[in-house]
Amino acid sequence: MTGASEQVGRLLALAPFLRSRPWVGVDEVTRTFGISERQVLDDLRVLVFCGLPGGMPDDLMDVDLEAAREEGLINLTNADFLGRPLRLRPDEAMGLIVGLQALQEVASGPAAEAVASALAKLTDLAGQESASWARVDVAGGSPEVRGVLEAARRASRRVRLTYDGLTRGETSTPTVDPVAVFVRDGVAYLQAFSLDRDDWRTFRLDRIVAAAPTGEAAAAHGAPPPVPEGWFDHPSADNTVTLTLDASAAWVAEYYPVREVGPAPRDGVAVTLVVSDPGWLTGLLLQLGGQVRSVEPASAAAEAVTQATAALERYAERAAFIRVPAGDEST
Repeated sequence: MTGASEQVGRLLALAPFLRSRPWVGVDEVTRTFGISERQVLDDLRVLVFCGLPGGMPDDLMDVDLEAAREEGLINLTNADFLGRPLRLRPDEAMGLIVGLQALQEVASGPAAEAVASALAKLTDLAGQESASWARVDVAGGSPEVRGVLEAARRASRRVRLTYDGLTRGETSTPTVDPVAVFVRDGVAYLQAFSLDRDDWRTFRLDRIVAAAPTGEAAAAHGAPPPVPEGWFDHPSADNTVTLTLDASAAWVAEYYPVREVGPAPRDGVAVTLVVSDPGWLTGLLLQLGGQVRSVEPASAAAEAVTQATAALERYAERAAFIRVPAGDEST
């Protein structure tokens, strides 16, 4: 498989190379691509079966294989289509738009400007209505914080964060040396070396309230630990979630595309869905609330549990300030 993949990549470069050099020598091709004469001839035998969709003789590129073997000269014809501007299919444009939307949520400075420009051009190409079908939301914090972190990372400078933990009242101000920003399961994180903990730490960007340069240079701490993979890093047909729901939530199986539906104990229903967007799943679980009996795999519900826990704790804090007037038993 590796050899085939390498050949495909080489052919993609070889075809335009030959088109721009009529009757080029086999020896020049071997030097340019760093391959043997035998490999060049093997590539040419594959190239004559390549061309436009349809597979008819006029659709395929033509190479004089005899001249290549006997005279050491290669002439590629019927390949004028290689000079035409490339056009994106609608699904290719949508894929790029989705990727740029995700990048836009965490980019800053010149990178953010470049992403915005490319996104505007692709959106214009696909059409505003079509582009609106695809939308990615990443919890990436404020642009101001991202700008400070990116500038500090590029200049190797130290930063002091104002960071909110999972619950209110856990705000801390760690001093860190920023290293990288990455996205996992729809959430953007800062990977940095914490001077307070003398160790590597990961901070959610949407919980960084402020970031201020300290005026100090960042130190060398060696290679950071590998970034843990997210649950949605390898989407596939097997990337499924099974929800065991109360009967009152059976509407999920009718409202969303599902892979399998079956009965569950105590009049419940088990629904298996293919999931690609963690934010969507989190929203669904929060919407269903107590109607969800279990989630498999449990890690798929981690963000929903975190958000629900934080909401309950904020509610408890507010309730602590409520005072019932004496003698008022109606409250």
